[in-house]
Formats: sequence, structure tokens, C-alpha cells
Amino acid sequence: MPDGTWQNHPRPQHRRRRWTTLDGEWDFAIDPAGRWADPGEVKWDRRIHVPFAPETAASGVGDTGFYERCWYRTRFRAPALAAGERLHLHFGAVDYEALVWANGTPVATHRGGYTPFRADVTAAARAGDVEIVVRADDDPHDLAKPRGKQDWQLRPHSIWYPRTSGIWQTVWMEPVPAARVSKLRWTPTLERWEIALDAYVVADAGGPPPDDLRLRVTLSVGAAVLADDTYRVIAGEVQRRIALSDPGIDDYRNELLWSPERPTLIQAHIQLLTAAGHLVDEVWSYTALRSIAMQGDRFVLNGRPLTLRLVLDQGYWPETGQTAPDDAALRRDVEVAKAMGFNGVRKHQKIETPRYLYWADALGLLVWEEMPSAYRFTPQSVERLAAEWLAVIERDRSHPCVIAWVPFNESWGVPDLPDSPAQRHYVRALYHLTKTLDPTRPVVGNDGWESVATDVIGIHDYDDQLARIAARYGASDDLARLFRRERPGGRMLVLGEGPEQRHPDHPVVLTEFGGIAFSPDAGTWGYSQASTAAAFAERYARLLAVVRSMPVLAGFCYTQFADTYQEANGLLYADRTPKFPLEDIARATRGPTTVQEFEQEQIWRDDLMRRQQAPRPGGL
Repeated sequence: MPDGTWQNHPRPQHRRRRWTTLDGEWDFAIDPAGRWADPGEVKWDRRIHVPFAPETAASGVGDTGFYERCWYRTRFRAPALAAGERLHLHFGAVDYEALVWANGTPVATHRGGYTPFRADVTAAARAGDVEIVVRADDDPHDLAKPRGKQDWQLRPHSIWYPRTSGIWQTVWMEPVPAARVSKLRWTPTLERWEIALDAYVVADAGGPPPDDLRLRVTLSVGAAVLADDTYRVIAGEVQRRIALSDPGIDDYRNELLWSPERPTLIQAHIQLLTAAGHLVDEVWSYTALRSIAMQGDRFVLNGRPLTLRLVLDQGYWPETGQTAPDDAALRRDVEVAKAMGFNGVRKHQKIETPRYLYWADALGLLVWEEMPSAYRFTPQSVERLAAEWLAVIERDRSHPCVIAWVPFNESWGVPDLPDSPAQRHYVRALYHLTKTLDPTRPVVGNDGWESVATDVIGIHDYDDQLARIAARYGASDDLARLFRRERPGGRMLVLGEGPEQRHPDHPVVLTEFGGIAFSPDAGTWGYSQASTAAAFAERYARLLAVVRSMPVLAGFCYTQFADTYQEANGLLYADRTPKFPLEDIARATRGPTTVQEFEQEQIWRDDLMRRQQAPRPGGL
């Protein structure tokens, strides 16, 4: 497949040769009160650069006010279609509800600001010239929809940021054959040394009959072919476990396994054929052989212990908001996270574009995927979040980098969890539903505190006193005390009785901590403050030395990757410039590797022990 198509395809695990981006300048209009219902009513008065949200400077609009609806329009010349072909228009994400017209005819509706959808515009394409109009409805005051960190106040405050309205991920089109591979799902099973494939085939009128179709699957790594099999399509599906030859010796096995240190991807070439061998459809994909599991209170990757070193990443850029400036910026974020010594990220309150997940797959970075929160508990919010969460899992479950699912964060959207049986049932329901759809990954039911159903105890603790952090998590043999008595942030860590409190065998991860702010700008926000870059560097190193030394912890997630608007507690400035040298950040994140570094950490720990014995007020 051509390198350019591989490098830039917006759907990297389901690629065809012929696709065209529609990103660029579109007509645009803001409809503050949502008065216009039909494209004919719209007064087009400006232009916008898609896919950047109208709140961002990069869009050319830069309107951060309140408005309930906005409108988009573009025109293009349709590509020539062969007999039976369809033309599909794809939207990566439109926040929050979208209605799409093609040449004046409604062709698609979608609800959910973080998941993709498509429209069939074949009828309009037959006319040659196609006009696309998109209406995006997004009530800025609606707290009963998944909105993540989008502020409901006019100006960003505390830990909330500017809103994202309308189109904010790429728009693209592709011609597809009448009979085609509509969906692929990959599931590796390391203990059996096999990869399960679920492929789904649709056949529109004009295509070959479904019972005449075969699916050829070729798996390879470099020039080495691992499998080359052909299966008959039955009832529109192919569900097969593809057994690979087990190399036996660890050295050879490790070359094929996916990990952050060796992110080996298995390329997949999928051909849909007639019984006579004629090519009907062709798709390129990839998968990987890897397992993530828990053994007692530890994570294991590919059967080996794994200490999680994560950084919380909110995925915002100063000029472009939640949309990356370009694909190179996504790759750079993955590279910088690894360069800072982290082996993974917790994508916080955002469902990231598949292009980011591709780079995490290709370069080797673990990803915790977290659902953006709603902020009210109502029947409507339950239905909205659950539906969108299922679509998120379906979109991303085949990415090897994704190692955990997080449907709730800090009881957002379930604010009365300790006292509300209905809210606890809701968290349990999404936990078990997620495990049902994907039993291969751990699920963190409610990250931060108030766990009622989870595979991992995630704790958020922004205490800036090292002595208290050491005392709280230093007693690895007394988790019952930790869960019963300690309340970081004033919240209980575990709710319920009986089986619900049997968490000592679960991994415990400090999934938010730190949040040390350093910025030359006044008016910025953080959980604690450092006055100089040197002070920031030392505070980070001392804090990480303590957290890494806590045997009770199976891993950690530092807050945060980069400054985000007024929140200045990043290791990087908002433009991704490091606040102190990357090699120093990495050394503190991973731990010492030289005698001198070990000795320095020991001095810090000895000092900490003295402070524990004689606590006194003060900073880190």
C-alpha cells in the first residue's frame, strides 16, 4: 500500500486506497438560539477552517461565546463511481448532535460528540457536483450530555476549558464497492498464540450475492508471512481464530510480541473475493499479539510484571483546542511522553482521534481510555453516556495500545454515589457491560475514589506533603486501613460491604497526583506551586522518588503532560516545550540508573524519614 495512504489515513485499522479529505475552508454560520431549522434559512456570513472548532483561533472564527447551533457548507466534485459503487462521507467527530444534507436531501443524523459516523451521498454524487450542509446542535448549558472538560461558564475556570462545538475531527470521503468489508475486529490471545478475527460483510443491490463471497486474510511482519487463509463468508460474517506458529524460545517470541519497548505490529491485508477469485473489496489493517492481565495486585503485560508509569494527558493545543494542529503533532506527543520516561498515558476526559491511537500503537505507548463525563444524573444522561460509551469501545477495542477502559471519573455524573443505590447500579452496570463487550482488558469503574465495581483501585491524591504521601501508602500490608480510613480529597476510596470491599487483591494505582504548577504567567492554576524551574524540577524528582518507592502501588499517573489553558501544572508548556530538560524528567520518572543517582535518592528518603518522625509545616 502507498506510504502516504498508510501514514495519513483517518481510519488506520480499516484503510482503502481511494479516499479524499474534505478538510479546509467551508462556509459557516452561527445560529445562537438555534432558530434556523433548514439550510435554506441560513445566512452564510463567514468561513471556517475545518476540522478546527469555531471556538479556536485556528478555525478563523474564534468565537468562545454561547451558541446552541452552528452550520457548515461545502461543495465538491464527486469522484467517478464504477457500477454498483457507493460514495460514503465520514465525520470523525461532531459535537454534539449532527444533521447532514447532500444536495438538499437529509442523509444522516448522529448524536455524540466523540464518536464517528458516516453518510451515504451516492444519490447526490450521481449529479456530479455535491453540496454538503451540516447542522451541529450543542447546547453549552446542557450538563446531561458527555462533555468532558468543556466549561459551562462563559470563561474557562478552575479545571474546565473552552467549549468545542461542531466539527472538530477530520471529514473525508471514499468510494466503496457494493459488496464490502464493513467492519473488522481483532482480539489477540497470547496463551493460545492466536489472533481472533471478526469480519462483517455487507452487500448492497448490484453486488455479488453474499453466499458467493470469500475473505482472504494475510498477516505479516515485514517480509515474513504469518498466515495466509481464505474463509467463506456465512451470513455476512467471518469469525475465525487464526493460530500462529509459536516460536517457542523467548527471544523469538519477544520479537513478535507488542510492548512499549518493542511495538511490533502485524500487518493485515484483507481481500473480499468471489468464489471465482475476482477481487471485490480490499482493505488494509493491523493488529498485534499482546496480553494485558492482572496477577494479584500487579499488572502483567505479555505474562511479565508491568509497573505503570503514566502521565495524564488532556489533549488540548493553544490554537486548535481538542483538535491536533496536524498529524505530526499527534506523533510528537507520543514521542515526548516516551522521552519523559513514561510508558503510557491516561487520556483524560477525551476520546482521542484514531490517528493518536495509531501512533501509540506504532511507537509503543500504553493508553488508558476514559469516557468524557456528563455532570448530571438523569435518565437522559444515563442513556446518552451509555450509548456513546458503547460506540467508543466498538471503535477502539482493536488497538493494541489501549489497555484499560474508564467509564467514570471522580464520581462526575454520579455525584451522590455513596448514598444513591441507583447511581451505584449505574456504575456497576457500565462496568459489567464493558467487561461483557471486552473481557480482555481491565475496567476502572470509577477512577479516583468511591469504587463500587472495578478491576483497579484508582486513587487521586494531590497532597503536596511528601511525609503524608509516604505514610499513607507506605504500609503495603495494611490495605484495609488505607481503604477504610484514608480519604484523599475527602472521599471514601471504597464503597459498599462484603464482596464490594474485597479489593486488597486488586492493583492499586495512584492515577492522579502531583499537579505542581510552574508558569511565568500570572493568574495560572495548579494544585501546588513552584516558583522557579529549578524548584519545579527538584519537587518533581523528590515526589516521584517517594511514589516509585511505595510497594503498595502497581503504578502511577502524574498530573499532567502539558499546560492546558489556565491550568499550568504540566511538565511541558502548552506548546510542548519542556519546563526542564527532558532527560532530567525521564530520570525522575523512571528512577536512578547510576550510583550517584541512587545515593541522591537515598539522601532524600532519609530526610523524609526524619520528617515523618518529626512532622512540621512546609512545602515539599
